Amino acid sequence: MQNRRDFLKTSSLALAGAALVGCSGGPQRFHTLKGDGRLHLRFFPYELELRHTFTVASYSRTSTPGVQVEITWEGVTGYGEASMPPYLGQSVASVTAFLERVNLSQFTDPFRLEDILSYVDSLSSGDSAAKAAIDIALHDLVGKLMGQPWYRIWGLDPGKAPSTTFTIGIDTPEVVREKTLEAAGKFNILKVKVGLDSDEEMIRTIRSVTSVPLAVDANQGWKDRSKALEEIHWLAEQGVVMVEQPLPVSQIDDTAWLTERSPLPIFADESIQRLPDILPLKGVFSGINIKLMKCTGMREAWKMLTLARSLGMKVMVGCMTETSCAVSAAAQLSPAVDFADLDGNLLISNDRFSGVRVVEGRLTLPDAPGIGITPI
Repeated sequence: MQNRRDFLKTSSLALAGAALVGCSGGPQRFHTLKGDGRLHLRFFPYELELRHTFTVASYSRTSTPGVQVEITWEGVTGYGEASMPPYLGQSVASVTAFLERVNLSQFTDPFRLEDILSYVDSLSSGDSAAKAAIDIALHDLVGKLMGQPWYRIWGLDPGKAPSTTFTIGIDTPEVVREKTLEAAGKFNILKVKVGLDSDEEMIRTIRSVTSVPLAVDANQGWKDRSKALEEIHWLAEQGVVMVEQPLPVSQIDDTAWLTERSPLPIFADESIQRLPDILPLKGVFSGINIKLMKCTGMREAWKMLTLARSLGMKVMVGCMTETSCAVSAAAQLSPAVDFADLDGNLLISNDRFSGVRVVEGRLTLPDAPGIGITPI
């Protein structure tokens, strides 16, 4: 009788061969590694170049540092990435230092996700982006070995994937109008960064161009709860449908007060990192924004979604500035959420992959196995 390891090896090689023959875009870049039954990790820095300067309430940037990850088993490769915007407090150096400590060669069965990712998580108390990169690559690898996309493994209907927001950063009225015109007709909902004295000007400028629903993200930019409530009432009149992280993380009581009185749902972003953070936020926020770079990846994101739903909270899935690799990984969750903010790959000019697409404003998940990406 064929043992488990031989079965997995035979199945994975057959799947890899089928992908190599059947990919219309040319051969997939699976590594051709002599099969020794062990997991092999490779990584390298990759700077993400933004199409426009990106500004929020606390900083501006024209690029985002990142690290690309590849995990190979028996000739099949899974792809992952770490993206490190400034507020995460992580860097290419810290991610690389963490990845150098990871010994995946001790594992011979990629399907043991709990064991492998528990080991990776145990190596430090932080390093969420580096952990997410490994998690994404492993999920991509396992999905390829199974021949299924992760939304199907999780039992989700891709037809229920929502529209994604497209982000308009804080800028001059001229630039805001230009960015909004670029998005007009392509997206069904826009996300507007607010949190400065120019908030109303931003909204009025956008409204001069389009009437689509808006989501706003204050990135902790508002400080006074009463003033925030007044602004939210005004925003509701302007067609805004949700508000993200209106007050600083430290103002928990003020946020609970605001959420209780707000005509719009209030979502946690900077206030939420990982699974243990959810329960204390019940009653403080209407919902949570799950980001793979903060929660360590798809494994924990699925647990967070399940817990939030059990508590009656709304769920949003978001992203950082990322290639289609991490965005497509997060999109696997999207059929199960209320809001999606998965435009990070659309904001960069040097994407390394094709994957999830936006068609008439809605997320369209590829049927390819794993996280559904193809190197380009």
